[in-house]
Amino acid sequence: MDKQDFSHRPVLLDPCIDALQIKPEGIYVDGTLGRAGHAVEIAARLTTGRLICIDRDQAALDAAEDKLAPWRAQVTLVHGNFGDLTELLGARAITAVDGMLFDLGVSSPQLDDAARGFSYRADAPLDMRMDQGSALTAYDVVNGWPEEELRGILYRYGEERYAPRIAGAIARARQNVPIETTLELVEIIKSAMPAAALREKQHPAKRSFQAIRIAVNDELGAVERMLADAVPRLKSGGRLAIISFHSLEDRIVKAALAQYASGCTCPPDFPVCVCGKKPVVRLVSRKPIVADAAELEYNPRARSAKLRVAEKR
Repeated sequence: MDKQDFSHRPVLLDPCIDALQIKPEGIYVDGTLGRAGHAVEIAARLTTGRLICIDRDQAALDAAEDKLAPWRAQVTLVHGNFGDLTELLGARAITAVDGMLFDLGVSSPQLDDAARGFSYRADAPLDMRMDQGSALTAYDVVNGWPEEELRGILYRYGEERYAPRIAGAIARARQNVPIETTLELVEIIKSAMPAAALREKQHPAKRSFQAIRIAVNDELGAVERMLADAVPRLKSGGRLAIISFHSLEDRIVKAALAQYASGCTCPPDFPVCVCGKKPVVRLVSRKPIVADAAELEYNPRARSAKLRVAEKR
């Protein structure tokens, strides 16, 4: 496989496929279809099985039609948010599955399409919606949310140490005229930061844009809802594989899987368990699976990826 081909491989592809332990007759969910890289490898291993592919971006589903054409009889494409997993599977009379995969990274085509407003390097309307049918946009957040709420999301979702200064600058700028575009927002962010911060290797707007994007798409809320829904819908022996790319998501995933694995919800200072809750999953590995040197050579984006895997008891 040449370097160009390798660059289009999804992150941690081989570890994901190994983790799912795919059965040819099994039912699987790819909750984050994206470019369909994982989905193609799962579908290719099915005979009488079924793969449910979910994405909130209709453009991703449309693009997947050609890629998944050879296995289309085994594949169901679903426009929806993986945070609504119970509803999406219930509508298709699916009560239990053999494996689920969720790649929580933002799809490259979304980032590459300047018109979507995700990029702080290209000028575009403030949008940032993963689902173009959603009501809330980055424009609404930037121009309509109270200064203290902006400060809060910049802290929580962007881990931005200059959150108060940036939120204040946004609030002052929008008093005169609405902030319309991504590069307008970038300039406001930069104006609020000290000179030393502007000289850092990381783009000064990166953390703020991440925070606004997470807020617009309720990304962390969707992860929490997915974790609550996914494990109960796995068959015994079924596998749940989740790739996260930043610490906020990984902390949520790690904590939820640890809770499922321990079962007990009693306070730590209780001498004995009184809740009676039992473990419902086994952690396949205590530490997250990360990319090896070979993958990092061809796919630097994999550097921050962490794969956590759990098996239903």
